[in-house]
Amino acid sequence: MTKAETAAGNGFGAAEINFNAGADAIKAGFDKAIAGYDSVVGYGKDNAEALIKAATLAGKGAETLHNEIYAYAKQSMEESIAAGKAILGAKSVHEAIEVQTGFAKTAFETYVAELTKFNQLFTATAKDSFAPLQNRVQAWAEVVQNRAAA
Repeated sequence: MTKAETAAGNGFGAAEINFNAGADAIKAGFDKAIAGYDSVVGYGKDNAEALIKAATLAGKGAETLHNEIYAYAKQSMEESIAAGKAILGAKSVHEAIEVQTGFAKTAFETYVAELTKFNQLFTATAKDSFAPLQNRVQAWAEVVQNRAAA
């Protein structure tokens, strides 16, 4: 006789079968919950790594931008001093006006070029810094889809 037949003969067959099925369901649910917990913990670790990477990239970008701004400010100051000396050394008012006009034109063109460069650096830094975080958002969407499918 099988276990089920023996249990059925005792009058406890249905209860034992239901109890065993319930225990198996609880075990399967617990195993599924542990697997989900492990994936969430792994996801959290990957998030921390992505944040560190994003912060590192942002810091490097800020440093590069700072260095570029400093170099531009230094160059601009030196050019202003040179232009001032040239204006003071002019032999006539007309020559001084020409030097001033040339300096103003060059200063404006340099300013516009530097602003464009700063904008490109800032945009590249922001894009590079947010890339690891964007990857984590995509990973979260995959986790949610996999959990919903399971």
